[in-house]
Amino acid sequence: MTRRKEHMRHSAKVTRGPRWRALRLQALDRDGWACVQCGTHKRLECDHIKPVRTHPELAYTLSNLQMLCGPCHTRKTRIEVGSKELPPKRREWRNLLRQMQLNPEVGKEGRSDAPLKET
Repeated sequence: MTRRKEHMRHSAKVTRGPRWRALRLQALDRDGWACVQCGTHKRLECDHIKPVRTHPELAYTLSNLQMLCGPCHTRKTRIEVGSKELPPKRREWRNLLRQMQLNPEVGKEGRSDAPLKET
């Protein structure tokens, strides 16, 4: 079984049911409905600080939970399962794409379909 599947297998049992939903809402309220790492309010996910696979007794402990946005949670999970960091060029490209999503004007300077700037 791959590390990723092993990782998913443990938390899947915990993240279902009314007990989990109630605990997740408590974590959201405690963390101000924002990612604790970057502060965004988009795509929030409830993360176990200490993984369920190594600390099953902490699965339903509020102090072991934190709210992370999708990208921050992915970054943390990649490190936990032993994946390598993204190479610098890949990180630059990802950051550029994120900037373009937030501000469509970023990156238009070199494109031929961009409107010409009046000087």
